[in-house]
Amino acid sequence: MSFALAAGLAVASFTTASAADITGAGATFPFPVYSKWAEAYKKETGNGMNYQSIGSGGGIKQIQAKTVDFGATDAPMKGADLDKNGLLQFPTVMGAVVPVVNIQGIQPGQIKLTGQVLADIFHGKIAKWSDAKIAQLNPGVNLPNANITPVYRSDSSGTTSVFTTYLSQVSEAWKTELGANTTISWPIGQGGKGNEGVAATVKQVPNSIGYVEYAYAKQNNIPHTLIQNQAGKYPQPEIKSFQAAAASANWSSAPGFGISLTNQSGDDAWPITNPTFILVYKTADKPEQMAEVLKFFDWAYKNGDKLASDLDYVPLPDNVVEQIRATWTKDIKDGSGKAVYQM
Repeated sequence: MSFALAAGLAVASFTTASAADITGAGATFPFPVYSKWAEAYKKETGNGMNYQSIGSGGGIKQIQAKTVDFGATDAPMKGADLDKNGLLQFPTVMGAVVPVVNIQGIQPGQIKLTGQVLADIFHGKIAKWSDAKIAQLNPGVNLPNANITPVYRSDSSGTTSVFTTYLSQVSEAWKTELGANTTISWPIGQGGKGNEGVAATVKQVPNSIGYVEYAYAKQNNIPHTLIQNQAGKYPQPEIKSFQAAAASANWSSAPGFGISLTNQSGDDAWPITNPTFILVYKTADKPEQMAEVLKFFDWAYKNGDKLASDLDYVPLPDNVVEQIRATWTKDIKDGSGKAVYQM
């Protein structure tokens, strides 16, 4: 999988050649890769991209208020909401959500959990690490007889939407009583703002468990747990298992490419894999700024694959990138109806 253009594809052109810094806000999930892209893009082009990592809910509010040039969300907007707001949505990269723990002596990947057990922990139905349901999945692992402290996102979060979507798929009780959304009424635990806040809280609170984007777990050296997938296997969270989850995805099956990659089949599939998305207006009030936004993401699709992979994100398949560019050409216009982006 590469961001490289297919052979023979014409270089994109834009309706404006003026340069300007652009602003975006939203999901904390892709913040590490957007930061790396912005740094490399600035060095190569001289143009800046300022991204505020404020959570998916905040990103949607900011783009609706037109205070930023683009919004970002891990929970894709529904087709009806996109149409109502005049927005276009497209994915940038794929990543994964992982449970992370702070248990003395426990190493990354040492603890195994099923989806049902994970749901029961965050539901407050399993209260101690020494519970028999955890112990029987982890023979020989020294689990403490200590209370579990779940840590969740306190802000409106696409990561929470992805995580609770998965829990709703594997636990009927979770689906019925708590559901899936960017915010829910957590029955137990303590909150942290953003992936950064959850990661920091887990590191500070002994015997805690939280959920974060994998790059945060890796960069902050927080031990992750393994999760049993639909095939009954326990894959490691890594690019191979994220790609496996997306292998059979039909990206055109939902408006704005808003598909879910949670709980996919396949021996190697990581069960909480997801794309992350950008939101822009179809009719650009400021065509020059919109052109700069599309230039930035066009550059990222062509040049950002290694930077993404180095941070354990998965680049989109080339055919999906081509579909995205086609939607830019077709759907994003200036006030006179002229395409802002042309293939």
